[in-house]
Amino acid sequence: MSKVSARTYSRYSLEAISLLGNLIRTARKERKMTVQEVADRAGISRGLLQRIEKGDPKCELGATFEVATIVGIKLFDAEATTLTKHIRQTEDKLALLPKSVRKKVKVADDDF
Repeated sequence: MSKVSARTYSRYSLEAISLLGNLIRTARKERKMTVQEVADRAGISRGLLQRIEKGDPKCELGATFEVATIVGIKLFDAEATTLTKHIRQTEDKLALLPKSVRKKVKVADDDF
């Protein structure tokens, strides 16, 4: 039998998730959109949208970003062309970095 362990999140992460959920709910209501309308457009259930709006950290990131886009929240304060530019810059930087990171193994000096 597998052991179920509770996932812990930092206070900062929980506050950021809660803020995004509140922003989504506020934007949806300002646009006079129902929960069902947004859920249908995002291709998710009403329950998942309600969990996103409540700031549940276990919600899928892609679904959360899609809902934010539907209700008009700018996630990175940039236009689509700027995001594409940042993505390319990041990919170029990643191409220069090692593909994996390994800690150096200390060799024990056992010569006495």
